[in-house]
Amino acid sequence: MIRIIIADDHAVVRKGLKQIFDETLDLVVTDEANSGIELLEKIKKNDYDVVILDISMPGKDGLDTLKELKGIKPDLPVLIFTIYPEEQYAVRVLKAGASGYINKESEPELLIEAIRKVSHGRKYISPYLAELLASNLDTGEAPLHEQLSDREYQVMCMIASGKTATDIAKELSLSINTISTYRIRILEKMGMKNNAEITHYALKNRLVE
Repeated sequence: MIRIIIADDHAVVRKGLKQIFDETLDLVVTDEANSGIELLEKIKKNDYDVVILDISMPGKDGLDTLKELKGIKPDLPVLIFTIYPEEQYAVRVLKAGASGYINKESEPELLIEAIRKVSHGRKYISPYLAELLASNLDTGEAPLHEQLSDREYQVMCMIASGKTATDIAKELSLSINTISTYRIRILEKMGMKNNAEITHYALKNRLVE
């Protein structure tokens, strides 16, 4: 039996996943968490076979949670289950230690397949993500945004989504001055002049929708 903990701040998502797994013989949801902080506390106290983790959560986002989780239990498989497209976060979370990345719009059968695969110590990569990775190898050049740190990248996507510095600071629990510093670094590293150029780049590369 594959013991699963679901970390997602939407109760309807957790309930929906539990209903899907109720129809399988080998998957069982033994615990839930509605934030990254709650997930980390439960990981320290209990044993699970697979973690299903969303990226966007209050307090501590999925990427930060993933990194901290891997420091606690490096061998615990983590499957990222999110609404964000592969272009936006897949490569980063895989580098951070995730065992797989699957979009919330995927069919339930793919999610079940992914869970079974990562529970056996393997990686799950969708056909589309495999094509995306192969394309990057073919060009021999990493996308421009790959040079950003995870936090810089996160701020860049939020700027491109139309959020103000105040909005971003509040959501990430950081000061406005810190967000402004990140913005300056982003512009310097990307060779850009303003938020409009950031937004254009992000839309062109499907980093935001």
